[in-house]
Amino acid sequence: MIKRTVVPTLFSPPAYAHASVVEAGTRLAFLAGSVPLDAAGALVGAGDPARQARQVIANLEEQLAAVGSDLAQVAYTDVYVVSPDPAVLAEVWDVVRASGLSTGPHASTLLGVAALGYPGQLVEITAVAAVPDAA
Repeated sequence: MIKRTVVPTLFSPPAYAHASVVEAGTRLAFLAGSVPLDAAGALVGAGDPARQARQVIANLEEQLAAVGSDLAQVAYTDVYVVSPDPAVLAEVWDVVRASGLSTGPHASTLLGVAALGYPGQLVEITAVAAVPDAA
């Protein structure tokens, strides 16, 4: 359903693909940004980007399950991290890699940003995923 491509003439990416192609006729889910809030709306992992990234991934899994998909079906993500420091971005990317989200690997962009929408929020992930037909 998803064909992931690493272009051999380009720099070999760390655990992501250069492109993801989704077969025509496949249902797609465009997911709003997954944020590090618990079910009650409280921030999880204040000051800890890795902990926030783990909560974001857990919330993303809930979003995907609600539409009949999962991490393996993710074709594309944007990963936003409040930091100008490449080491902090790498720390968050390590969580993404460990999550199974990059199993494909999917196509992704990792961004350092100045601020996100919730007070204390350090990480957010948006995603596009294929939704397999129900059996």
